Amino acid sequence: MRGLTKFVLHLVPTFLVLWLVFLGGRCIAQEVDVPTGRGSGSVVAPTGWAELIAPVQQRIDLKFYGFYIGELKAPSGQFDATFRATKFLSITPSYLYYSVPPDGLNELANHSGGFTRTYEEHQFRIDGTVMFSVHKFEISERNMYVGRFLPAYMYGGKSLPEKEINRYRNRIAVAYPLAVVGSHIWKPFASYEAFYDQGSGWTKNRAWTGVTVPIEKHVSFQPSYMWENTNGIKDLRYLMFGLIFRMPSR
Repeated sequence: MRGLTKFVLHLVPTFLVLWLVFLGGRCIAQEVDVPTGRGSGSVVAPTGWAELIAPVQQRIDLKFYGFYIGELKAPSGQFDATFRATKFLSITPSYLYYSVPPDGLNELANHSGGFTRTYEEHQFRIDGTVMFSVHKFEISERNMYVGRFLPAYMYGGKSLPEKEINRYRNRIAVAYPLAVVGSHIWKPFASYEAFYDQGSGWTKNRAWTGVTVPIEKHVSFQPSYMWENTNGIKDLRYLMFGLIFRMPSR
């Protein structure tokens, strides 16, 4: 049984790499917002993602990661720099880029031919996360400010001007470590997040659940499910499969 378990754990990274290639061959992130629409219903979106964590000092980590949303052909990439200010507080400035092709925009907005060009967005963000434990439950609350830079885009044959929007995000998350095979620790988690956009109010809700499974000393596998509701577009139901690589500390 141990031999079979070890074989399966070694097989998972290969499977995930093939899965990511199948979805689009890019390491990219989910943050899809359609500029306008009248969406109803939902879209099931298989999503592959990967994350690389590079510790540079005892209290500082650099992170490079992203997702690829296969159903919408929407890539995105992100860079974070996490500073652990205290035992309970971390500060993270970050940059995010994503794009959605016209077919994906029209699918989410329930429009036929409304969008004719790929939509791209740049975001500069900074967040503060408070973390603490209660009877092994790992609880965190993240408050994030986002500067969204929306370029000019085509919609319904008209060119709409570029603009900047401020966004606030609040996320509450909980995780619980479970000892399973040998000394491996699996960590189920769940979170809820609300989004507030300047001039539009509370525009998006997101619920996320999954489990982080270590497969090697510095590699983890994370299957998860995310439901996302955004005003004006279809709901997104992400089926996500990811790999997390952590480089050894110096």
